[in-house]
Amino acid sequence: MTIRPILLHPDPRLKKVTEPVARITPEIEALAADMLATMYDAPGIGLAAPQVGVLSRIFVMDAQRDPEAEPQPMVLINPEITWESETQNVYEEGCLSIPDHYAEVTRPAEVKVNWLGLDGKSHEQEFDGLWATCAQHEIDHLDGVLFIDHISAMRRQIITRKMVKLKRERARDLA
Repeated sequence: MTIRPILLHPDPRLKKVTEPVARITPEIEALAADMLATMYDAPGIGLAAPQVGVLSRIFVMDAQRDPEAEPQPMVLINPEITWESETQNVYEEGCLSIPDHYAEVTRPAEVKVNWLGLDGKSHEQEFDGLWATCAQHEIDHLDGVLFIDHISAMRRQIITRKMVKLKRERARDLA
């Protein structure tokens, strides 16, 4: 397993719609393992392939927040939301590609997601709470949508300007 660098907004790869995964290969299995290692190292609760520069429809998540509980890592390939509740939930979201910036985002409180697992089989599960928010956030990434696309244009511009400055500072530090 390799910790991969996480792309920072603004990066054009984060705005691209990803391609479906045709089949489970050793490369996809390695990508999933790397993504889980990268997510846990960051630390985060979700990570989509575009965030590590891979434009494939795959994301990982583990929204288990109880430090006493076992981790619950999940790998979702070609996920799609097949149902969403009418009830909405507001959650303060952040993103590993937009570090240290958070905003309240309103999404369906519950969703049903269908996906292909690393076992090559189709899976379907209903998610609620933080799991539902995380799944929707990561599926957005696969469609080239960031959580800041759900907030006001002015707030989005402020965050984007701060991110441009952060990227410039990091580039200068590496030089």
